[in-house]
Amino acid sequence: MKSLTRRFGAKPRNYGKQKALWGIAYVTPWLVGFIFFFLIPLLSSLIYSFSEVTANSQGISISLKGLSNYVAAFTVNTSFNRLLTEAIVDMVVNVPLIVIFSLFLAVVLNQKFLGRSFARAIFFLPVILASGVILTLESGSLVQAVNAQNAGSSGLINALGSFELERLMLQAGVSETIVNYLTGAVDRIYEIVSQSGVQILIFLAAIQTISPQLYEASKMEGATGYEAFWKITFPMVSPMILVNMIYTIIDSFSRNELTDLIRTTGFVQFDFGLSSAMAWIYFAAISLILLISTYFVSSKVFYHE
Repeated sequence: MKSLTRRFGAKPRNYGKQKALWGIAYVTPWLVGFIFFFLIPLLSSLIYSFSEVTANSQGISISLKGLSNYVAAFTVNTSFNRLLTEAIVDMVVNVPLIVIFSLFLAVVLNQKFLGRSFARAIFFLPVILASGVILTLESGSLVQAVNAQNAGSSGLINALGSFELERLMLQAGVSETIVNYLTGAVDRIYEIVSQSGVQILIFLAAIQTISPQLYEASKMEGATGYEAFWKITFPMVSPMILVNMIYTIIDSFSRNELTDLIRTTGFVQFDFGLSSAMAWIYFAAISLILLISTYFVSSKVFYHE
C-alpha cells in the first residue's frame, strides 16, 4: 500500500479525514432530500409569513405586509398564545419524566429474565400504535370505546390514589413542589409510556455497548448495583441522554393542539400568511428551547474514549 501511494503520488489519509469523509457520505442522502424537498417550502413559508396570500383562478398572488401576520398571531388570534404556552409547559413537564422512565425501563429490560424479548416488544408497541395508519384504523374501533369507558370508570380511583400519595409524601416532609410534580407524573402515566418506546430502544442499545468487564471489576471491588449504576451505567449512557432529550423535545412539539391550529388556519381558513407566521413563531420557540437545553446538558455529558 505504501509503495502504491508513493508511486502514484497520493498521500495516505489520516484517521480524522477518513471519519470526516464517512460522515459526509452518511449525511449526503439527508442533505439532498433537504435541499430538493424541504428547503424551498421552508423559504416559501418564510415569505408567506410576511405577506398576504390570496388564491384565485389565475394562481396565487403575494403582497408584502410586513410584520402584521406576527402581530395578529399574538394579539388577534384568541387561541395561539394559550396553546403555545400549554405546549411549552407540557414539554417541560413531560420530557424529564419520559427520559427518566425510559432509562429505568431500559436498565430493567437489559436484565436476564424469562420473556425479556416479549417485554421489550410490549413497551415498543405504543410506537407502532401511534403511527398514522394504525391510529386511523383504531379511531373508530372497539379499543377506543373500551379506553373511554375505562377512563371514566377509573377516574375516581386515580383521583383517590393521587390524593393518598400526595398526603403520604407531604407527611414525610417532601417539598410541595416535588409532590405536585410526582402526582402529576402519576396522572400522565399513559402519555409517558406511550411516548417512551424509541427512547427505551436507544438506551438499551447504549447499555449493551458497555463492556461487561467494567461490571465484573466493580463487583469484585465490592460495589453494589446502585453504585454500579451511578458510576458506570449512567456516565456511559449520558450521551444518549442528550440524544433522547433532543428527540423527546422535538417529538413532544410535533403533534399537539397548536399544530392542529396552524394546519386549520392554513388549509381550512386559507389564511396562509397567518398560518406561516404561527409556524415560524413555533419554530423559533422550539429552536430556542433546544439551544438552551442542549447547552446545559451537553456540559455534563461524559464521552468515553
